[in-house]
Amino acid sequence: LRIVMVGKTGIGKSATGNTILGRPFFESKFSAKSMTVDCSKGKTTTVDGQQVAVIDTPGLFDTRYGLDKTTEDVCQCVTYAAPGPHVFLVVIRLGRYTKEEKQTVQRIQEMFGQAADKYSMVLFTHGDLLEGTIEDFLVDCEDLRELVKRCNDQYHVFNNKLKDRSQVTELLQKIRNMAQKNGGSHYTNEMFQEAERVVEEKKQSILKAKEEQIRKETEELERKLQKKYEEEMKKISEQVQELRYEREAREEAEGFNPLYPLVKAEKSFTVQQEVERTQVSVEN
Repeated sequence: LRIVMVGKTGIGKSATGNTILGRPFFESKFSAKSMTVDCSKGKTTTVDGQQVAVIDTPGLFDTRYGLDKTTEDVCQCVTYAAPGPHVFLVVIRLGRYTKEEKQTVQRIQEMFGQAADKYSMVLFTHGDLLEGTIEDFLVDCEDLRELVKRCNDQYHVFNNKLKDRSQVTELLQKIRNMAQKNGGSHYTNEMFQEAERVVEEKKQSILKAKEEQIRKETEELERKLQKKYEEEMKKISEQVQELRYEREAREEAEGFNPLYPLVKAEKSFTVQQEVERTQVSVEN
């Protein structure tokens, strides 16, 4: 059986792998950061008469690394589990189902595609925190019920503190039953490539939609600027026209006033008299 464990950082994937294999193959300790930074395959071991290989993956949303890098590292598990895993154990810590855990599950489903659903099982860790039955716990969390349903109602509870191997025996039996239900098949590289194709198409679709949004916003901005420019030019044109009318009206008024030449001559005569008076005053 080839088992791949996936999930967010710090939920006990490595400890779970050690519990399944019955020995400490994977580094595991209580920590806020992922102890697994690359895919790691434990030594194939016989467990309850069954050859078992466990592949541990880096925790998603590890703050030390970008999500793209972590996603790329997690995807390497398909190669480590060649020719393909019989089961993806979607590891979730019992307790409040957080937004980050929801995003983790969504990311995992995107990475491996819808074809991985029938090869997936939800594994709840920290079973010692469970006060009632797991079924009672699921009643109060619709999101987890939906996740379990997507995994064909396949789930199991683990307590890595227990030395009792019966929980491992039960898990392996559930995996064998699931594999038998799938006709002995496993998740394949072709399925993974199809999932990658779907993800790439989705990215291109999002990119195209974003470009279209930017194009529309640019056109709208250009339209507003053009409208503002036209309004300003119209305003300036009206002001120029108004000044022209005022000037023409003034010139017309001056040209048709019969007293205007007399008034102008009187002003000139008065000015001349004032000049002469000033000259006489100076001479005296």
